[in-house]
Amino acid sequence: MSKAQIGVYGLGTMGSALALNMAENGFEVAVTNRETSWIDDFVTEAADLAGNLHAHDTLEAFVADLATPRVILFMIPSGKPMDMMLDAIIPLLEPGDTVIDGGNADFHLTRARSARLAEHDLHFVGMGVSGGEAGARKGPSMMVGGTPHSWQQLGPILRAIAATFEGDPCVDLMGPDGAGHFVKTVHNGIEYADMQMIAELYGLMRHGAGRTPAQISETFAAWNDGPLKSYLVEITADVLSYADPGTDTPMIDVILDAAGQKGTGRWTVIEAIKLGQSASAIEAAVGGRAWSAEKETRGLVEDALGGDRAAYDPGADDLAEAFLCARALGYAQGFRILRAASEDYDWGLDYARIAEVWRAGCIIRSALLDDISDAFRASPPQGELILAPAFVALLRRTLPALRRVVSGATAAGHAIPALSGALAFADSMRQGRGTAAVIQAQRDRFGYHGFKRLDRDGDHHGPWWD
Repeated sequence: MSKAQIGVYGLGTMGSALALNMAENGFEVAVTNRETSWIDDFVTEAADLAGNLHAHDTLEAFVADLATPRVILFMIPSGKPMDMMLDAIIPLLEPGDTVIDGGNADFHLTRARSARLAEHDLHFVGMGVSGGEAGARKGPSMMVGGTPHSWQQLGPILRAIAATFEGDPCVDLMGPDGAGHFVKTVHNGIEYADMQMIAELYGLMRHGAGRTPAQISETFAAWNDGPLKSYLVEITADVLSYADPGTDTPMIDVILDAAGQKGTGRWTVIEAIKLGQSASAIEAAVGGRAWSAEKETRGLVEDALGGDRAAYDPGADDLAEAFLCARALGYAQGFRILRAASEDYDWGLDYARIAEVWRAGCIIRSALLDDISDAFRASPPQGELILAPAFVALLRRTLPALRRVVSGATAAGHAIPALSGALAFADSMRQGRGTAAVIQAQRDRFGYHGFKRLDRDGDHHGPWWD
């Protein structure tokens, strides 16, 4: 048997799916796992693909079976487990080998690991993988951060296993060191915002307009045939159509209303703030999940303040336009964070290409991404998506609907933090003269911080100090 072209360490849900995807595409794949009892079961379940799998129960045998320069993909928890694995594997590697972290990782750690491996003439890749288990098995979207050398080794394999959009593989080298993991982090932040907006729209239709989950499912299905077409809209229509087999009530009604989160949404918000940005729609989505987890407290507050929500039915057309507007603003905020990071870390991110990589395989794939790619290829003013002519036209048309929905829902007592956050961003950015002059005056008055003037250069203080 010839040596394996790539090794996959970690046979959990995602690692197993990626290994099988590679094997199905004709690659010889070495596999191993910390719990060695999993290995034989995995190979047995691979059935006809087992011939392309090289199973090993020791790290040494696993590494020795790889063609050089080696390519090793780790699908293990990020953080301490990855650093412990690097301690174990670095002595077994040779200059030119590439190690890949395919999990969701803090890009700062990825940058540090890249520098660590470079000291040994090794290459470290931080690779974001989107699409869940099904995507990993049949074609994920992948965002790679690494060196040209590592991409030359890895690129042919990833292009073969990636999702495709009109023949274009949804994978690319985003930039060096932590660029791939950062792009994936922001992808997840946008995902948070989109999911929260969808939940808020469901809430308005259910509690404001009095529609049943089945009726709301039909609305989302209809939206998925137009400009709102996306994976998240599609699966929302699907899940709302189901009844609980045990009670014959809508399945959505027996699910605890407390959303989990694994941290990438928070990372997006934290990094945005560090970079001097604000992503109000993403921030609202992270906050919404945190509030949802406080189930007991929410029950007490409902008793204390009342939980009534007045009837409110803006109609499906206004909701659709409001959603399209808010979704566009959420994407715009995500790309602003990417631009700030690219400038700060000198990554040279290609925003059009990022949008293209997201068009298939990933969770936030949507019809809007084609328009986003086209907008960035045309170099919008100041690199701002909201200044691209097509998006100016879209926002001019849809902002009134978003304003009507937000104001009507708020007046009726419905919680819509992400939709409100998107509108607040648009309204703040469209004011050539805002209200921050008051803040600057306050800062000078209590702390002698000074301020800039519109009519003179330099730093100034107010007459309150004379």
